[in-house]
Amino acid sequence: MKAALVRSHKEAPDIFTFWLRPEGPVDYIAGQFVEINIPHHLPDDRGSKRWFTLSSSPTDAPLISITTKIAVKSSSFKRALVHLKAGDEVYVSSAMGDFVLPKQSERPVVFIAGGIGITPFHSIIKWLNKTKQVRDITFIYSVSNEKEIIFQKLFERYGMKRIIVVAQPTPDWTGLTGRLNGSRILELAQPKEDSLIYVAGPEPMTETLAKELINLSVDERRLVTDFFPGYPQI
Repeated sequence: MKAALVRSHKEAPDIFTFWLRPEGPVDYIAGQFVEINIPHHLPDDRGSKRWFTLSSSPTDAPLISITTKIAVKSSSFKRALVHLKAGDEVYVSSAMGDFVLPKQSERPVVFIAGGIGITPFHSIIKWLNKTKQVRDITFIYSVSNEKEIIFQKLFERYGMKRIIVVAQPTPDWTGLTGRLNGSRILELAQPKEDSLIYVAGPEPMTETLAKELINLSVDERRLVTDFFPGYPQI
């Protein structure tokens, strides 16, 4: 269906959120994704369509939002996206995906976000905040540098255990540093035996962490992954 841009704003120097008003309701569960189609002049070989996890919560209806990184040398799609003006129209698919909370509200979960992989967790936590639901959540957020840290006021309000790891910190950073791996995740999160572990981030990071966790005897059925193609390893 068609959707018109309402507004956009920066979350960080190269990270933007775009708010859209679809012509009809988009029914979705927090954590799901949609396909965005932006017909534009001379699309490159990656085309005019992309998948985006919704960073908005279902409680934001009738609006939806996506949040993405816009590199200096972007694809023709990203250039078309960042140059949209209020009222310009794109096309949005139905929502899909199973990167959603378990129905058993008492089941503990560990969220692991790499870079822009924070978007599904933002959707989920915003929904939990708005609906006043309490879950047992441990959140680990890995970024390349401090400038990429976004959405933290919302996460602070929810009051969960929150751990931020910066791969390449500045001298002013006083928190955890380095890169995540399977053993470090288990050390930081200390998941319970029945915890579900959600991993979202750049495709190589997500695949590597999932394999390492399985090799460390984490049952594959306890892992839920969402990978973001086209982003470098953190």
